Amino acid sequence: MKIFRKDNLKIYIPLLLAVAMVIGILLGNLFAGMRVKAIISNEINRHSQYNKSLFGASQGLQIAPKNDKINSALYYVLNEYVDTVSVKKINEDVIPAILKNLDPHSVYIPSKEFQRYNEPLEGNFSGIGVQFNMADDSVAIISTIPNGPSEVVGIMPGDRIIAVDDSVVAGVNMPSEDIVAMLKGKKGTSVKVKIKRHGTADPIDFEIIRDDIPLYSVDVHYMIDDEIGYIKISQFAQTTYKEFISAAEDLKAEGMKKIILDLRGNGGGIMGAATSIADQFLDDGRLIVYTEGRSRPRRNEYASSKGILKDDILIILLDEFSASASEILAGAMQDNDRGIIIGRRSFGKGLVQEQMKFSDGSAIRLTVAKYYTPTGRSIQKPYLNGNEEYHQDINKRFMHGEFEFADSIHFSDSLKFTTPGGKIVYGGGGVMPDIFVPVDTSGLSAYYTKVKSLGLIYRFAFKYTDLHREKMDDMTNAKEISDYIDDQNIKADFIAYASSKGVKPNYKQISESEEVILTQVKAYIARNMIDNIGFYPIIKSIDHTLQVAIDTLSVK
Repeated sequence: MKIFRKDNLKIYIPLLLAVAMVIGILLGNLFAGMRVKAIISNEINRHSQYNKSLFGASQGLQIAPKNDKINSALYYVLNEYVDTVSVKKINEDVIPAILKNLDPHSVYIPSKEFQRYNEPLEGNFSGIGVQFNMADDSVAIISTIPNGPSEVVGIMPGDRIIAVDDSVVAGVNMPSEDIVAMLKGKKGTSVKVKIKRHGTADPIDFEIIRDDIPLYSVDVHYMIDDEIGYIKISQFAQTTYKEFISAAEDLKAEGMKKIILDLRGNGGGIMGAATSIADQFLDDGRLIVYTEGRSRPRRNEYASSKGILKDDILIILLDEFSASASEILAGAMQDNDRGIIIGRRSFGKGLVQEQMKFSDGSAIRLTVAKYYTPTGRSIQKPYLNGNEEYHQDINKRFMHGEFEFADSIHFSDSLKFTTPGGKIVYGGGGVMPDIFVPVDTSGLSAYYTKVKSLGLIYRFAFKYTDLHREKMDDMTNAKEISDYIDDQNIKADFIAYASSKGVKPNYKQISESEEVILTQVKAYIARNMIDNIGFYPIIKSIDHTLQVAIDTLSVK
């Protein structure tokens, strides 16, 4: 064994100290990185769980933090900042910032907003089962859900809710969303409401047990004539396919051979609902849509042999607010030369989101793939210039004249595709209709614009319904209600009402807009009495796009 002499220590001590320092730095960095990874991993793993996608892809999602600038910065802040730092607040601030610069549809959903985001897709919520309107600063019941909690205890259309539990809600200018929040709650819990009823001197107290309330996405279905059926879908939710099949079977039983599927204003939702409906119109083995992303291999959706509408003549109505799942359905029909698309160019959303839910109730919806129509076109419009420009696209289309003239829309030849039947279609920004219908400007006047913008048409209709409810109570269809209103002096009543609200009559302009105003009034009254089955058959007469569809089918 070699013995170090004291003199040799003078030589080795500096070297040993240097080695120790290097080892210390390396270990420090190692433990820092491990600690950062532990912090990040614990926060993510403790607060998150993977939730199967509501929007298409179903593969699991793994987050593996790396010792990069973000992790290092977080570690530095958490350990060295002068004051205590809330990791929760950092999460709430940083996650939205990360997603903001990806694409317009990748979003962070705070826990307090999660229920509001998901209720429309799930198809139900828990509440008391009423539709209400704020009328003269009071909560006026428009309708009750059949066999729902409110109807069961005896609440009736026309009732006013003046208090919820211990809170007065009438005459206090309370926002309607706050009232909704008070009436909603967990299934099985109770809420007390105080009702003022027309013809009854004293308020009536009710205790209502909350229950699951369905949210319908098929707004209405009815026969336009002996052969043409009409189905309006407002969104694609978990219950949409079942609702659609029920509506289609009803109409088939009434003799439907031609169908108008109205997707105008439908912003999308669950992709599976759209592909299931598309399946009803296509022959077995036809491609409906495919999705593909950087970490998501191509996934094809094909039609099966179970379609019940394969022989029905089809028209789909679209407009600039038809998006996502609506475009999947329309694109599948167009690319398979199945049916006719009528209306205006759709929104242009071709991205698939996947949802990851955290245990605190918040969630991330992340774009993981794009969808492509059967010919291979992506209808996603550009988004690389930022969210603001992306969301201003509709306004730019309007200013460019696209809502009035089809030839104002131009696509690059690189986005041109051909269907099996030889039809030219384009990708890169929505689904172009086969028959373009401009925005209907007939009946417009300054008087109409004023009463419409002030909400006077709807408000008058509600007041009229209130005053004549007993006389219309036994009417079961739109024609009965329309005929009854036609026998009344409703035009003079409306002009007087609008005048009382500060809109003085201009009889020349009223004459120009009379049909539009009075048809809307009748449609709203019918909706107040018998819901959408009253509204849509009446409004049909001034719905120019629908009339084009009906005329097109009349020669088929």
